[in-house]
Amino acid sequence: MSEASSNLARYDGLRYGNMSENLSGDIYDVFSRTRGERFGTEVRRRIFLGTYALSAGYYDMFYIKALKVRSLIRKDFLEAYKKCDSIVCPTMPSTAFQVGEFIDDPLQMYIADILTCPVNLAGIPALSIPCGFNSNNLPIGFQIIGNYFDEKGILNIGYQLEQELNIYRKIAPVTKGGK
Repeated sequence: MSEASSNLARYDGLRYGNMSENLSGDIYDVFSRTRGERFGTEVRRRIFLGTYALSAGYYDMFYIKALKVRSLIRKDFLEAYKKCDSIVCPTMPSTAFQVGEFIDDPLQMYIADILTCPVNLAGIPALSIPCGFNSNNLPIGFQIIGNYFDEKGILNIGYQLEQELNIYRKIAPVTKGGK
């Protein structure tokens, strides 16, 4: 979240991104409106948390500790890749949910990320593909996690699995309202 906050800070609507159509007020009003209009609730929440973790007094408490944990996660993946070429596991701890279903429950949103966060922290490539559907016809996914710089390997595995599972041909069109 800290790095997302730092990276997304440049999307001010003037240099990067789209500016608000309402240009009334001073430059701070325009910046504020632009960022408020262009980032959804969850993205803004994550930016706020990341900014908080980077702020004076909390930097050492949160960000420095997170960097240490990142090193441990990276080390664990390097050890795993001494024994295998790739790792296949679920993308999420549950099946898909409707768009916006947990927008008022940030904890559920963060729990949904729990299996992809280590991959992102380690900086290794991963690919998520559908492997089936739940009872509401929403996709179930799994991820193929590759070693550092092995994007070609996970894309090849993903392609072979897509051909075998044939899921992409079974995807039902989504109508308005997700039903």
